Formats: sequence, structure tokens, C-alpha cells
Amino acid sequence: MDWKVLYVKPRNEKKVVTALSKLGITAYSPTVTEIRQWSDRKKKVEIPLLTSYVLVKIKEIEHDLVFQIPGVVRFLFWLGKPATVKDSDIEVMKNWLSKENTQAQVENIQPGDRIKIKSGLFEGKKALVHEINANRIQLILLDLDMKITFNRN
Repeated sequence: MDWKVLYVKPRNEKKVVTALSKLGITAYSPTVTEIRQWSDRKKKVEIPLLTSYVLVKIKEIEHDLVFQIPGVVRFLFWLGKPATVKDSDIEVMKNWLSKENTQAQVENIQPGDRIKIKSGLFEGKKALVHEINANRIQLILLDLDMKITFNRN
């Protein structure tokens, strides 16, 4: 059984996952920890990796149950059918998120370049260089259609 993608109201991802779990539905919203700067302090905050999306492992006959949860808007569709995510893709995402630090070596790339990742968790995956600035590099993994960010130190 593949995972389905729910579109939820902004900033409702954690609440929806908690409520779905109480109904006995397996739900997942991957999060990343970022350091946010306020005028008086810095703070680590957990933010959703997939803003406004929650992944659910659900049977076809249980689809109507999710709409009992406040914040759920609709299922995401692709080519007229509910969008699905394979278990293997979820595992790759979970493994990647469980790593503390990822080292990246960047040589002569520009935004718009297509690259193949040579080592690490995403070894062999093709990516599109989305953005490069003084603090970070953003890549779009083409197989997973997922944006990843590497901080430059």
C-alpha cells in the first residue's frame, strides 16, 4: 500500500498528523530543524519539510475519514488519480532526515545546472541546482521532486 498526499491548511501539519494518529491512521510529516533569528535571540525551531502536505498510509475505503480532521483540505491528485509516494521514497527521506550533518563538496556549478550526486545518501541521484548564495546551496532531486538545502560553512 503506497502513501497518499494530503494538502492541509498552512501551519497545520503537526496538528493533522496528531489527529490522524488518534484515528489510527498512519501519517507522516517530515520536519527539519532550523535556527531562526529574532531581534533579541536565536532559537531552534522544527519546520515541515513539505509545507502544507501530510503523507498518509490509508486504504481506499478510509479516504473519507481524513476529512473529519480540522485543517485537511483535500487529497493531492496527479493525472486524475490520488498522488502516491512509494515506501522506498519515504525511507530515503527518513534516512536523510536522521543524519546530523551532511558534507557536500561543490565545484564550479551554477543555478540551472544538472548534476549527478557522487556520494552520500543520495548517491547516484540526479539533481538540478536551484539556488546558490553565500550561506546555502539548494538542489532539486529530480527522481523525488524534492528540494534539499545544504548550508555552506
